[in-house]
Amino acid sequence: MGQVEEWKAALAGLHTRFASRFTRSEPRGRALEYMAGLIAPLERKNGWSLAERAGEDCPDGMQRLLNSADWDADAVRDDVRDFVIESIGDENAVLIGDDTGFLKKGTRSAGVQRQYSGTAGRTENCQIGTFLAYASARGRALIDRELYLPASWTDDRARCRAAGIEDDVPFATKIEHFQAMLQRALDADVPFAWVTADEAYGQVKTLRFWLEERHVAHVLATKVNDTVITTGGGDARVDQLIAALPRQAWKRLSCGVGAHGQRIYDWARVPIRICWENGFGHWVLARRSVSDPTKIAYYVCYGPADTRLKDLIKVAGARWQVEECFQTAKNECGLDHYQVRRYQAWYRHITLSMAALACLTAIRAHEMSKGAPEPAATA
Repeated sequence: MGQVEEWKAALAGLHTRFASRFTRSEPRGRALEYMAGLIAPLERKNGWSLAERAGEDCPDGMQRLLNSADWDADAVRDDVRDFVIESIGDENAVLIGDDTGFLKKGTRSAGVQRQYSGTAGRTENCQIGTFLAYASARGRALIDRELYLPASWTDDRARCRAAGIEDDVPFATKIEHFQAMLQRALDADVPFAWVTADEAYGQVKTLRFWLEERHVAHVLATKVNDTVITTGGGDARVDQLIAALPRQAWKRLSCGVGAHGQRIYDWARVPIRICWENGFGHWVLARRSVSDPTKIAYYVCYGPADTRLKDLIKVAGARWQVEECFQTAKNECGLDHYQVRRYQAWYRHITLSMAALACLTAIRAHEMSKGAPEPAATA
């Protein structure tokens, strides 16, 4: 079977899993064409180009699929998540939270405003999507998503209604989105061992407490002046705790393979908290640049008491895989190619793009199982 045929067969198999989520045959069939177009070698993957590829004269059908057809995007999301677990699931997997920006023009697209986009590295007119990625030794994929609605939107219900946002959709922070996505994963018994996220999430102590309440092991990046409870019961900044460590506490180790080979840093950790309960421990972890020792990143960690330094390092290094998911989803699955304004349409496009990514992930995992090398990491 050639590559094109293999991709078609894999897409059709995934589509069959969620075909029942569509009440009519027209949008059901068009969803398959939409996903096929998302992984096709098209320069732009918008309504017009996807319709032309499917042999349609205009984009009306594709727009109807996203805007008004009767189907349950959240149920499809859950089907895609289950497919990912069947394809690459592993008890040692890592769940990774992060957000990404989608540059937009105008003011009418749901959630759009001038806001900081980590993708662009600056403040831009954009939408922000919060995502949950699943990463195992067999691959990585996106399994959940939420659209961030700034208070400027949720405080203006007339503006929300014009974009298809119901009155019962409240303001929610990105942290609350992350927690909601993690809770869905927990409720679905998704197999994983650790959670990780960058400083924007890790510095929020209420999130760390929420995870500890559920005995969810985590390695979360945090800011240099974050404070923690020491083993002596006092408060201390994470950078001060690490600065007090002796030179021999630092170990030069890799946190994984990147685009230019092994990602080597100096690492150290220090235990924190007065007591450890339920067989779990607490640490501050530090990552220091080999070439510039003044560059140090910090993490607050919680996990099984017998967790080794190299285990924490592996989880910290896994965070980059969500960036690989975004890059692949945008470059190969049209994640950011949409031209929709309505709230529901955003979720529908993103969900079908996630499905396309899940399909590619499954194909690559199958190829790896046959001995083909995994593509080099991009982080």
